Amino acid sequence: QVQLVESGGGLVKPGGSLRLSCAASGFIFSSYTMSWYRQAPGKERELVARIRSVSGSTDYAESVKGRFTISRDNAKNTIYLQMNSLKPEDTAVYYCNANRLTTYWGQGTQVTVSS
Repeated sequence: QVQLVESGGGLVKPGGSLRLSCAASGFIFSSYTMSWYRQAPGKERELVARIRSVSGSTDYAESVKGRFTISRDNAKNTIYLQMNSLKPEDTAVYYCNANRLTTYWGQGTQVTVSS
């Protein structure tokens, strides 16, 4: 049974930091490209950051470059998203995604950036 379980969301003030985690199980984690997406109210889901399986290379949305860092720990079947210098426009539900030939999604974790 495939599971992607996100954690670490919450309420933070502008300029603050959060670290999201996504614990994976039920598939060969190290073989999958792992990503974080987000969806704000009334908007489409968008890619935030991606880390590839073999090379470990990363991609980021322009809006988060220099502020967010994605990483993975294949020994723990977990990916992380370190989010610094958070802005109100980062407010969204953040979803973990696993992709190879099949795509899996987590249930999402709410991040709210507000004073």
